[in-house]
Amino acid sequence: MKIATVVGARPQFIKCAPVSRELRRTAIEILIHTGQHYDGNMSQVFFDELSIPAPDYHLGVGSGSHGAQTGEMLKRIERVLLQEQPDYVLVYGDTNSTLAGALAAAKLRLPVAHVEAGLRSFNRKMPEEINRVVSDHLSSLLFCPTETAVENLTREGITVGVKLVGDVMYDALLYNLQLAAERSTILTRLQLQPKAYFLATVHRAENTNDAGRMQAIVAALRQISTILPVVWPVHPRTRPLLLAHHLLGDSPEALRLIDPASYLDMLLLEKEAQTILTDSGGVQKEACWLGVPCVTLREETEWTETVQAGWNTLAGVDPGRILAAVTRETNPRPHNLHGDGRTAGRIVRALHEN
Repeated sequence: MKIATVVGARPQFIKCAPVSRELRRTAIEILIHTGQHYDGNMSQVFFDELSIPAPDYHLGVGSGSHGAQTGEMLKRIERVLLQEQPDYVLVYGDTNSTLAGALAAAKLRLPVAHVEAGLRSFNRKMPEEINRVVSDHLSSLLFCPTETAVENLTREGITVGVKLVGDVMYDALLYNLQLAAERSTILTRLQLQPKAYFLATVHRAENTNDAGRMQAIVAALRQISTILPVVWPVHPRTRPLLLAHHLLGDSPEALRLIDPASYLDMLLLEKEAQTILTDSGGVQKEACWLGVPCVTLREETEWTETVQAGWNTLAGVDPGRILAAVTRETNPRPHNLHGDGRTAGRIVRALHEN
């Protein structure tokens, strides 16, 4: 069996690592890197740390508007698929690389398998939501992390090929958490004490493309930094907006902007933070798994279980709501959040059986 795996962004590298390990024991995998994330801190370091094999094809698409980027990916992925003729095209998550891989395969009548299928934020203003919905409706195998995801697909009339497998990101976290504790020196380098800082990440287009929203987020982070230092690994998409609108001119010393963190560094930063503030779906889950309170800088989440379990608070970008969420006493309940560390094996078995 030959599987063509399409990845291009940081979260996809994390998700594909455990699946690739399992897949290459019993099948041929052709790894296609679209180049959506091309900065070394957002791409190569993940291949190195997670021991992901070098891509068989690096398409080098780079950045661009959603339409231009997705169109260029579609054209280049199609060429590879025509040459390789895989049995399945495997896509992950909700990025433009996901959509382009699914579209290219579907137009060539190659079956698509979607890891993290069925997620819905029900906010069509988010490009990620469009990517999820379209990719699901093009897929023959839909690997769902949660019962909620299965229910979402059922409501949309998708019932064939749906597999409840759990969350492959939990496989990655379990595999790498001890490695992070042994190898990462990020706390020493930044002179941080465990549970004595906040961690912030901002990368969603709804925030990074809106100067007003970013101004509100920065105002909130400034306020919060008077309580404890705020460590903010700045996504390449975020920095130009901050600079263009002079949003950081008089930032306090306790608001500490750093370059994007590697996966192992990020795991340790998350584990030892007092609270995490983020607009990332993956970070919301990791916070829950690590038992760290999370404040989501959005009005909705595709990971509703994190909110129901009490680990996650939706705060939008209003500084008052964010400050209240950070300082609120919470009593979350233990919750393993749809993971047992064996999701990659279930995905690979399903690919062989179907």
